[in-house]
Amino acid sequence: MPKISFVGAGSTVFAKNLLGDILSFPELADATISLHDIDAERLRTSEIVAHKTAAALGANPVIEATTDRRASFDGADYVITMFQVGGYEPSTVIDFDVPKSFGLDQTIADTLGIGGIMRGLRTIPVLLDMARDMEELCPDATMLQYVNPMAMNMWALSRASSIRTIGLCHSVQHTAEQLAGDLGVPADELVYKCAGINHMAFYLDFQRRTPDGLVDLYPDLGQFAASMPAPLRGSQERTDGGIEGLSDAVRYDMFRRLGYFVTESSEHFAEYVPWFIKAGRTDLLETYGVPLDEYPRRCERQIDRWKVMREELEAPGSAIDVVRSNEYGSGIIHSMETGEPRVVYGNVPNQGLIDNLPQGCSVEVPCVVDANGIQPTKIGALPPQLAALMQTNVNVQSLTVEASLTGKREHVYHAAMLDPHTAAELDLEQIWALVDAMLEAHGEMVPALS
Repeated sequence: MPKISFVGAGSTVFAKNLLGDILSFPELADATISLHDIDAERLRTSEIVAHKTAAALGANPVIEATTDRRASFDGADYVITMFQVGGYEPSTVIDFDVPKSFGLDQTIADTLGIGGIMRGLRTIPVLLDMARDMEELCPDATMLQYVNPMAMNMWALSRASSIRTIGLCHSVQHTAEQLAGDLGVPADELVYKCAGINHMAFYLDFQRRTPDGLVDLYPDLGQFAASMPAPLRGSQERTDGGIEGLSDAVRYDMFRRLGYFVTESSEHFAEYVPWFIKAGRTDLLETYGVPLDEYPRRCERQIDRWKVMREELEAPGSAIDVVRSNEYGSGIIHSMETGEPRVVYGNVPNQGLIDNLPQGCSVEVPCVVDANGIQPTKIGALPPQLAALMQTNVNVQSLTVEASLTGKREHVYHAAMLDPHTAAELDLEQIWALVDAMLEAHGEMVPALS
């Protein structure tokens, strides 16, 4: 039976979902589950929940919990990363409050923009420390990497370590479910091919399987977009796959202009480009329904709910409901252990996979998984308008990774200068001053840069 290390297991709800997915496979029900976190109190809660999850499924895993990362990695077959360096406080608060003092607003700030750059600088060194431990203690293990900023993290790992890893997100499958809801189509009848970079991949094909064969759904999606209210035909609230109450106007307007639908949500996408968030343009925010400071609000809601949820999860005799999620992690482990093939969407190095994106950058493509491991699919050339848009984000990713791996502060400035949203709002002096202020505010959370 495999040994599976959960890094950041104090993220109890996410860990519970992944654990339920894994243990629901009979072939994995006796696995060794090693829960690791630096927060002993949250780790204790996750250990309780892990035992309850196993009991609910009738599984019999070996469950261990440790604050010693090396002990968790020792002999592991799979390492699942799900942590956030610096947490909501102080790091996320800094990522939003300092830019706001310069007149720069954000929505999520975990992938690109000045917030994403800083999160990358905080996270990459920690991931590389983990990779070095894996090279020593479990060199044949596979890292299932869930931590943002995904593309930056994966690019750095591929450049600076020898471990096997795949970056996992749920935007592809979540958006597909959402679009199925918009069109009134059963999600299990969808057939699609998607490719690009994390949080900016596009459905190159989007079809429905019918008794008469595959039917292209893009014409139907175009009619759905055209039926939305004017002027931008995109103000409708999201349905099944989205967060209740948030508009999807940004993505539907981009679909009308680019011809393809993007995987990440409108509130994310709005800050990857220069067009939707502009100082003094409240009309844009209202028309497109862009929710500034959305991520801090989510964090605060989760923190408030956690206080009650923790008591419920820890209560003696309380039941655990286990519902299979659509995360890819458990399926990857199952396929590698049993040989049963399946297709997942993963973030991997661009080694001849997408012709018109830079070699070596992190790309999100379909991957076949079986006993031979993870095998990415060659896509070829993307439509040129999509590749050009992605390149604006790849520039920022590249320079952030360069700054982290070389320790050169100058590349942090360069990354911020080339960030589409930051450059649309601030001049060069402001951008450099903002970088200085951010690095000072984060202090030791970001390793020293020269």
